[in-house]
Amino acid sequence: MARPAGSVAADRAAPRLVTTARLPAGATVRDTDVVVVGAGPAGSTTAAYLAQAGLDVVLLEKSAFPREKVCGDGLTPRAVRQLIRLGIDTSPEAGWLRNHGLRILGGGMRLELPWPELATFPDYGLVRPRSEFDQLLARHAVKLGAALLERTPVGAPLVDDRTSRVVGVVATTDGGNRTLVVRAPVVVAADGNSSRLALALGRHQLATRPMGVAYRRYYASTRSDDTWLESWLELRDHSGGRDRLLPGYGWIFGMGDGTSNVGVGILNTSAAFRAIDYRALLRRWVATMPEEWGICEETARGPIRGAALPMGFTRKPHYSDGLLLVGDAGGMINPCNGEGIAYAMESGELAAEIIAQALARRTPAARERVLRSYPAALADRYGGYYTLARWFVSLIGKPGVMQFLTRHGLPHPTLMRFTLKFLANLTDPKDGDAMDRIINAVSRWAPAA
Repeated sequence: MARPAGSVAADRAAPRLVTTARLPAGATVRDTDVVVVGAGPAGSTTAAYLAQAGLDVVLLEKSAFPREKVCGDGLTPRAVRQLIRLGIDTSPEAGWLRNHGLRILGGGMRLELPWPELATFPDYGLVRPRSEFDQLLARHAVKLGAALLERTPVGAPLVDDRTSRVVGVVATTDGGNRTLVVRAPVVVAADGNSSRLALALGRHQLATRPMGVAYRRYYASTRSDDTWLESWLELRDHSGGRDRLLPGYGWIFGMGDGTSNVGVGILNTSAAFRAIDYRALLRRWVATMPEEWGICEETARGPIRGAALPMGFTRKPHYSDGLLLVGDAGGMINPCNGEGIAYAMESGELAAEIIAQALARRTPAARERVLRSYPAALADRYGGYYTLARWFVSLIGKPGVMQFLTRHGLPHPTLMRFTLKFLANLTDPKDGDAMDRIINAVSRWAPAA
């Protein structure tokens, strides 16, 4: 089977870049404080906070809203906290389906784990289709003052031919008939796991970091109003007469609209990663579900879609020469649970804070000094935890380990509550319980790499 788009192999062919000495003839030129490329959760959050800080920001999106994205559509309390910080209404009346926590199935067990009660995070998660969620975030950024240009794909970074610094981007509008050059002292790449901007500057994905792949499909289902995110840990590959447990999980998230999001996510830490037909795997798993759920080929709504998941800082450096990477462009998905939206939004907030501070400095040298603090700030926030996460996913990729953990861990509720806190990265940094203190201490001790 071919590797999914955005894999390390697909990462090799870098797109071109454009220098200031060779601007496209007849291009429309627009100047701004910051240009953000990509209006997904990372880009829209970055733009929202930049606009809130009083900066002139242009947000470029290659598609038009609403648009599809491959995702489980489930948000943990970590992502919900970001929505609250942005001032977005998360009530059911505003179109959100709340969930209480995670339901885990495996090893003959069925365990419901409520989200932990913490001072730092809310005690509920949310579900919303990505087609609605991304549009909501982008429109919120516009409400705060960002300029959003849809159907404006970026083809190349604009590089100062004297300093090799990124000073803008070259895009096309009007269906590719007009060239638009947006110049800015700071450029943010929020253009996803196969980031064209990063590739053009030689920032390839790190082959030593974990990658995942997710495939999902919507089904009309009686489970649409389920208020738990459900995770099946015993995901098995039965192809070729084999029976092997895979390092990953299947999920069922009720959407509250008569459908459920059903999908599978697998890590590349297993030798089986490249040999699996993921669409067939999803179909086989769905075929085992109870008939009364209504999840079957006949109730499918739309095709099976898949995407690569860059995890644990897959691409570096996160800042250099005027270009910052946020979200999937910087490989910021949590390797433990495949969660990307929360980290996309958090990195966007952090990037915006640093950019605002940098642009308030009087000299180019002072601005650059602030911008260069971004990678260290990311490493300080996530580095140790992501190192632990990479060790964990490497461990569960070994034959027999996943099966042992499933069979011997699930019967112990206290251990599973600890595991939920660790895998979802939900702890209080101060005044937490013993579980929080252990996870926080080990994360601090782990080297940030």
